[in-house]
Amino acid sequence: MLAVCAAMAIGWIDDAEKHNALSKEEIAEGWVLLFDGATTFGWKTTGDVAVDKGELVIGGEKESAVDCTTTFGGGKLRFEYYIDSEPVGSLLNDGEVVGTGNADHKGMWRTFSNESTEGRVRMGVTVPAGGKSRLRSIAFKPNGGKPIFNGKDLEGWKEVAGKKSKFSVTGEGWLNVKDGGGDLQTTDEWDDFVLQLDVISNGKHLNSGVFYRAIPGEFWSGYEAQIRNQWEGDDRAKPVDFGTGGIYNRQKSRKVVSTDKEWFTMTVVAVGNRHSTWVNGYQTADFTDEAKKASSARKGRKDEKGVISIQGHDPTTDLSFKNIKVQPVPKKT
Repeated sequence: MLAVCAAMAIGWIDDAEKHNALSKEEIAEGWVLLFDGATTFGWKTTGDVAVDKGELVIGGEKESAVDCTTTFGGGKLRFEYYIDSEPVGSLLNDGEVVGTGNADHKGMWRTFSNESTEGRVRMGVTVPAGGKSRLRSIAFKPNGGKPIFNGKDLEGWKEVAGKKSKFSVTGEGWLNVKDGGGDLQTTDEWDDFVLQLDVISNGKHLNSGVFYRAIPGEFWSGYEAQIRNQWEGDDRAKPVDFGTGGIYNRQKSRKVVSTDKEWFTMTVVAVGNRHSTWVNGYQTADFTDEAKKASSARKGRKDEKGVISIQGHDPTTDLSFKNIKVQPVPKKT
């Protein structure tokens, strides 16, 4: 009996991973998971909400809801849903109802897919009292942002003068940084945006980062999406120095997903005082900056626009970057 129960438990785990995972191709296309299959990280929940066997279960005796804490620009949303009982729920995109469950679909898994080419997108589901629905495979693909690195030269970028890092474009068309400290900044500025880029660390536990909302010409002045593929012992959930995908000095990465000498995709979303990061489609940080407003993100909260920059940290630095794209997120009207 114990062996049978164990096998059944392993089956549930395998099923949860299968339904809440992205393929390598999807990661390369920019898809991110909004639900990890195990927790409600990245969601605000009210009423009766639970995670069971890789499913996000919403509903019970009172009205219940889940609301994704990240607001995106335009993109494609998809997920699978199962209606256990009436009444059915409503799907919200940044507060606007874009779909409702169909009572005829009760007792079967269905797929929902919706694409918004522009505007603001934030997923939420509300289930009235007495109803129950289950969700899984919740993913979002931001619309392809504008490339800010052309793969040929450093047009559109500017170094902070007088520093030690060496920034160059490799024969493969990658942006490489060696040595440090250093700071290579964009000439354009953004406040609310979705940033996606591919990164590789060419050595062991190297330290770098991507700054944003930084002050033009000022060294290391913005929020920093940390890059450091190191963890304590064998536990990737214990990052060293905030870990890749953490918001440096704000929130540690909940899990170091990336590995040295392997390309990984990082997604950074900043909208107002909310900051979210994903590494290879897995959400690693979800941070609300409630500090006092300041002119620099190094001194407090900064919601205003600033440059994006790549950090050369120290003499061991050797990292490459490619496919760097930014999608602005419009202000709420």
